[in-house]
Formats: sequence, structure tokens, C-alpha cells
Amino acid sequence: MAGALDGLRVAIIATNGVEQAELEQPRRAVDEAGARSTLVSLSTDPIQAMNSDIDKGDTFTPDAAISDVSADDFDALVLPGGTINADQLRQSGDVVSFVQAIFAAGKPVGAICHAPWTLVEADLVRGRTLTSYPSLRTDIRNAGGHAVDEEVVVDKGLVTSRNPGDLDAFCSKIVEEFGEGAHPVHDEGATARA
Repeated sequence: MAGALDGLRVAIIATNGVEQAELEQPRRAVDEAGARSTLVSLSTDPIQAMNSDIDKGDTFTPDAAISDVSADDFDALVLPGGTINADQLRQSGDVVSFVQAIFAAGKPVGAICHAPWTLVEADLVRGRTLTSYPSLRTDIRNAGGHAVDEEVVVDKGLVTSRNPGDLDAFCSKIVEEFGEGAHPVHDEGATARA
């Protein structure tokens, strides 16, 4: 996989409560494939990662605040999970707008575990098939998406997985999809063309 993503710029959006493995392993995968990843958060204050949502992990210093970046700065996006992380991100208008702009440009996205909550908030799951942590599947269906229970699912450049146990498959698939570049823009939800 080395060199598969040479020159690509990948945003990873996370905040306090991010599931540590879901931040570190995808970041390592894209970096080792040649991409340049940028950890983006709500501010540049250090964020507290968690393990299994309840045990404190390491802290990470973001490279940039969401208010200081644009979707135009990146070629792909990774959204790690963690219940608290995802719940905070979906409440940020800046994050929601950024994610919508990424999707509107057809740029590939990887979202794991609780991360699809942000996609639901941004009206980006309508008409799509994806997976997530089990407790989000009703939210996905209510937002017009088709929720399935699979290790990894790809729908027009959107890669989703259920939990940290799926990380090997998730990381392999995001590298593949990111390497393919922009995908056709989905025609439902926030990406619907007027």
C-alpha cells in the first residue's frame, strides 16, 4: 500500500471522546500509504481520546481548528467514532458544513462506529447503504439510509464500519477508495442537485 496515496491530503475530524484506535489506526494507514493527514478539531486545544468509551486513553493535539480549514484543502476525510466525540461533532455547524462540502465535491469519506451520526445530522445518508455501531442504525433508517450489519460497506466513496474490531478491513478499504479519488456525487440528501 506504500505510495498508493502519495500527495493526497486527508482530514481527520475528532474531538474529546474519540475512540483512540479509530483515530490512530486509520491515520497510520493513510500516512503509511503516502497521504498527509491533518487532525482537525473544534479548536486546537488537546483532545482526550478514550478506549471503549469509558477508559481514558492518550491526548492528541489537533493540527487545525475546523473554523480555519476548508473542504477545498483536502482530498478525503476520516471520521473516527467514540460516542461523545460523534455527539459533539454533529452539534457543530462548522463540522456539518465541512462534511457536506466534502460530499458535494464527491471526495471519499471513511466513517466508523458512531461517526455516521454526523452524516445523519448533515443529511448525507438518505438513499445510501452504510453500517455503523448498532445503536445508530435506527437513526440512519429514520434519516432515509439503508443500515446493514457488515464489517465494511462502500457506497459511492463512502466507507463505513461498525466498531474497532473492523479496523483492519476499514483501513484497507479507505486506502483503496481514497486512492480512486473523487466519486460520482450522490443525488439525494444534502448533495441533491437543484
